[in-house]
Amino acid sequence: MPRRLIPRIPWQFVRFGVVGVLGFLVDAGLLRELLAAGLGYYGGRAISFLAAATTTWILNRSFTFRRDARPRTHPAAEWFAYVGLMLIGGGANYGVAALAYESVDLVRQHPEIAVALGSLAGMAINYWSAKIMIFERRSPS
Repeated sequence: MPRRLIPRIPWQFVRFGVVGVLGFLVDAGLLRELLAAGLGYYGGRAISFLAAATTTWILNRSFTFRRDARPRTHPAAEWFAYVGLMLIGGGANYGVAALAYESVDLVRQHPEIAVALGSLAGMAINYWSAKIMIFERRSPS
């Protein structure tokens, strides 16, 4: 049998990426609106991150990991755990975004670039934690 020239695409990770793009749009769009309303970058970023994390939880729960979802997890408890874990990737996200925002004039003019850079930095951490710690179905012991 010939070897595959193109590696197998992990579709769950692709779906996670699509959801991440939608989360980015929520994050960057809301941040832009909050800045226009006079809220500073860091306060606005905290609010936009929480909105994006909530959006991605809803979409990952129903789209990315729908077959893996644990059946007996109360949605509020799952959301709280998800947002808590996203804060780990969010730390990388926020740090990279803040560094870019403080270091590059173009990024200060277009803060959505900082959001994009931060989102990429946190994506792998967030995928692993969401898959393994929130949505993966565990077999009974």
